[in-house]
Amino acid sequence: MNVFITGSSRGLGEAFVNHYINEKVYGLGRSSIKRDDYFYEKIDISDEIALNKSLSVLFESVKSLDLIVLNAGILGRIEDTSECEMAQLKKEMDINMWANKTILDFFIKNKIEVKQVIAISSGASVNGSLGWNGYSLSKAALNMLIKLYATEMKQTHLISLAPGLIKTDMLRSILEGSHDTKKYTSVQSLRNSDKEGLVYSPKIIVEKIMKILGELLQSPSGSFVDIRDFKV
Repeated sequence: MNVFITGSSRGLGEAFVNHYINEKVYGLGRSSIKRDDYFYEKIDISDEIALNKSLSVLFESVKSLDLIVLNAGILGRIEDTSECEMAQLKKEMDINMWANKTILDFFIKNKIEVKQVIAISSGASVNGSLGWNGYSLSKAALNMLIKLYATEMKQTHLISLAPGLIKTDMLRSILEGSHDTKKYTSVQSLRNSDKEGLVYSPKIIVEKIMKILGELLQSPSGSFVDIRDFKV
């Protein structure tokens, strides 16, 4: 298999790499890594020019991909949308959504066949909870981006997947940070879920996704699905 994973240097992306490491794996991430067992480019994916250059290096001789996992993403501060700076909102939109357009466009323009795309979304894309501002906006936009590309990439199955609660650095900033939990009740809800054992390691989440991979292919291309709706 040829597998491409963004945000592959840590967290959920790294767990995907470890799962597929016996296959041919390609990755992008913003951190330096101390491993040479897969093809990796360190890159800020919000930089469109640099992103296209890195994609050209990685896929110079590649004709097809079995799976793309669009995993890279950032979370801003938990605060009212009216208090969130426009620069932060744009940054989250660039990384969480627009970079994925650049990536998909690259494969289309270079006529590289892609069988399956899983875009890592979030329940925040539909919940609209107070405080999640740019993250909710960008993930909701990602869902629509995937739906639109599904109408264009007829030979590819695309899905937006909310993977559940994952103990990554991103979520730790919520679980361990200083937040007004009375105002931002979703923060307290996440902390309660953690105490109840409902926040899983990246490795466990990847194992869960692998168990439903076939079922995901049965969902209409372009759909948004939540892993918590499956029996895994």
